Amino acid sequence: MTSLQPITCHHEGATLVGQLAKPDATGLRPAVMVMHDAHGLGNQARDSARRLAQLGYIALATDMYGGGVFHTDTKAAGVSLAPLWNDAQLLRSRVVAWYEQLRALPNVDVGRIAAIGYCFGGQCVLELARSGADAKAVVSYHGILKTKLPAERGTVRARVQVYTGAKDPYAPAEDVEALRQEMNTAGAQWDLMIFGDAYHAFTNPERISAGVPGIAYDAVAHQVSWAGTLALLEQALA
Repeated sequence: MTSLQPITCHHEGATLVGQLAKPDATGLRPAVMVMHDAHGLGNQARDSARRLAQLGYIALATDMYGGGVFHTDTKAAGVSLAPLWNDAQLLRSRVVAWYEQLRALPNVDVGRIAAIGYCFGGQCVLELARSGADAKAVVSYHGILKTKLPAERGTVRARVQVYTGAKDPYAPAEDVEALRQEMNTAGAQWDLMIFGDAYHAFTNPERISAGVPGIAYDAVAHQVSWAGTLALLEQALA
């Protein structure tokens, strides 16, 4: 199994500890940020980073809370999440701080960087695109789609790819439509796939027996969205 090594990023008084996975290949390599869900830096983000490294990408699983924490308790996760959700500028600047941290790592080809994110992380990668960062692609899986800081025309450089579930209570139809309008107004290049029977967190097998209304794993949506991601990365980071 590909090993992970801790990477520290300091932002607004917080010491953030992400996990870096590197491919065997040497020289300049394309790189991908992997952004965690609302519970923090858990198995899903770590495993995705490892998988991407095995495919030849430098992959950085970021930590948005501090200390590389992962909460099993939903209420505790909410405490860590609240400051970022309540301050749109703080959220965006922290995402960009991680992007700059990745750009500065040895062997990262700064012209070939992408980002993927799950749930809250899906919101984070959309904020990266909205910031105007020179990422080539961002992929949001069952992410939070709404924003307090919509993209302005010409600011979105990344190709935006969004996978969402029609039964996701955290991404209702009105938010999907608002994202469509936002991306069109911004002049962005974007793709959107809606899985008709999928709920929130459809990529996470650990949610199979979560017992939380509106949250469920969907194997088909998971596999299709991952295949689409790899196709996008192959083209965007070529």
